[in-house]
Parts: sequence; C-alpha cells; structure tokens
Amino acid sequence: MTKEKGLHDGHRKRLRERFVQEGLSKFCDHQIVELILFYAIPRKDTNEIAHRLLNRFGSISAMFDAPIESLQECGITYNAAVLLKLFPKAFSVYSIDQYKQNINTSDEDDIERLIKPYFIGQNEEQVLLALFNPKGKLILCDIISKGTVTASDVNISKILQLSVQHKATGAIIAHNHPSGSNLPSQADLNMTKKLARSLKAVGVLLLDHYIIADMRCRSLSNSEEYEEIFFG
Repeated sequence: MTKEKGLHDGHRKRLRERFVQEGLSKFCDHQIVELILFYAIPRKDTNEIAHRLLNRFGSISAMFDAPIESLQECGITYNAAVLLKLFPKAFSVYSIDQYKQNINTSDEDDIERLIKPYFIGQNEEQVLLALFNPKGKLILCDIISKGTVTASDVNISKILQLSVQHKATGAIIAHNHPSGSNLPSQADLNMTKKLARSLKAVGVLLLDHYIIADMRCRSLSNSEEYEEIFFG
C-alpha cells in the first residue's frame, strides 16, 4: 500500500466513524458529499471532487437535483453520479413511508409531511391524489400524472374513478409549480371548483388542494379567499 493510499484510508475511516458517532449535523456540505463518494470512488481523494461538485452547482441540494450528465462533467463516473441521484429519491421514499400510516386529515402539518416528499427533486409538473376512508385513514396516495401538467390537464375522470374504486369519502390533491410561485392561477381555481363539485356528486368531499413550489406548500382550503370552494 502506498503512503497516499494509507493516508486516504485513515481519513475515510475517521470520517465514517465520525458519522456513526455524531450523524451529519456537524458535517460541512463538502464532507457529506465526500463521505457519499467513498462508496463509488475507491482509492481516490474525494474531498477535491466534493468541492468541485459544490462549486459547480452552488449547493448540495442543487447538486443532488442536477442531471446525471452534468454531474459526470465534474469528473465523476456514471456509477458515482447515479449514487448521488439515489439519495434524494431514497429520502423521499423514506419520508413517505414514515408518515403515511398515521395521518390526521385535519392537521395541516401532517398533510404537508405526507405530500411534500413526493415532490423532492421534481423539476417537472405532477399531480398527487390522496384518498381517505370515513375514519380518515389514508387508503391511497400516489402521483396520478406527470409531465407538462396544467390545471386544465388534471384528469377529473381518473380521480373520480379512483375515489369510487377505493370507496373513499375524502380526497386531497396537490400539484407543483416548477416556476417557483405557489400562488394558484385562475385555471387552478376553476379546476378545483369543478373537481369539488364532481367529487361531491359521488359522495366524496374534496378536503384540500395544495400547491407546492420550492418545497413550500399553500393550502387553498386554509386561505380565506379560496375556502368557499371547499366549505361554500
């Protein structure tokens, strides 16, 4: 073993043990990236690569959200780029699984903890549907459309079909605005009104419509100017 490899091995061991003992709260961003890359780049100084990635993308979240091709342009392999992309997706799955079993439909924080992970790292528009039974238990929560989604593109027929199929009595929808503003458009409001009427006709109450931008949620039912859609 060369002296350089020995130094790297010792550093890697210390960083791993520090994580095991302390977690990541006291780690700098470049140390987190460095630690992750240990498992894709053997026998190489990943500290320099971590700095290069963060300098290129500006933040750790922007790095995780970057396309694989852009990550590779910083001198890492395809496997290393895939590993970096895995982390936000794995966190999303973890968060969804953690919260979906015990949701209180009257608690806005509970609902946000449920739906926000579905939108982690998403740069394209998508629509989420959550359905609840008469006891308020979650019976379905999933993305029902992706891609270029405008309010007029939301498939109300599909939402009705799923609601009846699962014998739901309550529904929540959420969609993201990649533009960065979580203010509803007029098309968003028109669609919400139409959906609320359609669901009511089959015995399902539309509980809320959340709009998400930059991981910030806006609840339409909790906004005075829109609450008549749900309670009028």
